[in-house]
Amino acid sequence: MKRMLLTPLTVLILTACATSPLGRHQFLLLPESEMDQMGVTAYAQMKEEQPTVSGTSQSRYVQCVADAITAVVDDGQTWEVTVFKDDTANAFALPGGKIGVHTGLLKVAKNQDQLAAVLGHEVGHVIAHHSNERMSLQYATQTGAQLLAALAGSESGEKSTLFALLGVGTQYGIALPFSRKHESEADVIGLQLMAEAGFNPEQSVALWRNMAQANGNSPPEFLSTHPSNESRIKGLEANMPKAQGLYQQAKTAGKRPSCG
Repeated sequence: MKRMLLTPLTVLILTACATSPLGRHQFLLLPESEMDQMGVTAYAQMKEEQPTVSGTSQSRYVQCVADAITAVVDDGQTWEVTVFKDDTANAFALPGGKIGVHTGLLKVAKNQDQLAAVLGHEVGHVIAHHSNERMSLQYATQTGAQLLAALAGSESGEKSTLFALLGVGTQYGIALPFSRKHESEADVIGLQLMAEAGFNPEQSVALWRNMAQANGNSPPEFLSTHPSNESRIKGLEANMPKAQGLYQQAKTAGKRPSCG
């Protein structure tokens, strides 16, 4: 019997195989510890460079919704939430347990359930390791340490690209939208998270109708270009029965967020 010899590349590919929370096969090359460090580094830089809001009813409201969402994420970490003073309807979440919300989003997400839909979606990108997946395909020959050094270094095209791959590229001049596959996956995960946290999942559809109206039927900046508003709404409605079941279970368990 011939013994199969595994090349370094074969070993790398085999050890990089993973599965998303919805059962999709993924190629994740970078250790999560290094992805977390990149998220922490990017987040710290953003807080240094952009004005933030703290100690206000607005920041407490966002914190309350974020706390309820992250409480149902079984990742064992404490999530940090920052409100950025920015009129764009934007939000993001980064590896390492970091969440950012622009004040402009609160003009479109008109209640706690709608804000929960946004934050659930963004956290969904993180727990599904979408940034790692994108970086793994883009930088398959580089180590996490090399990418972290580039992220922490001086301004460069590579640094801007890394920010974009993490999901915050619009602030740094490069927009790399999450794929239709990633967006749809984050929609479903986010819908489940908000329902498990006790937020009304039906409001995710209401949020998207608000977004369509505010953006002239164009997708909002924080979710880039895929899929269209109507396609997203259809996907949410298709997954609504399961979400409603989770919502009823949450209410029965006493999960009734009251963030204002």
